[in-house]
Amino acid sequence: MAFEPLKDRVLVIREEQSNQTASGLYIPDTAKEKPLTGKVVAVGPDAIEDGINIDDVVVFAHFSGMEITIEGKEYLILLSKEVLGLIK
Repeated sequence: MAFEPLKDRVLVIREEQSNQTASGLYIPDTAKEKPLTGKVVAVGPDAIEDGINIDDVVVFAHFSGMEITIEGKEYLILLSKEVLGLIK
């Protein structure tokens, strides 16, 4: 991939959710909410200073960032201040 975020931006790919609940019910794609966690794929230089690195799993708010498609995959571009926390 040839995308490099600038300044304090972070490129995230959302984590996939299961189509089945714990009780065995299947959830259709139209009823699923988009996940609020994702894996960091690329980081701008200022975001590294904020403690965000490639391969970190981050948590963000519902309407954060901007969705883009690169090479057929959906990504989310976030500002480092939109990242609520890291999952370790």
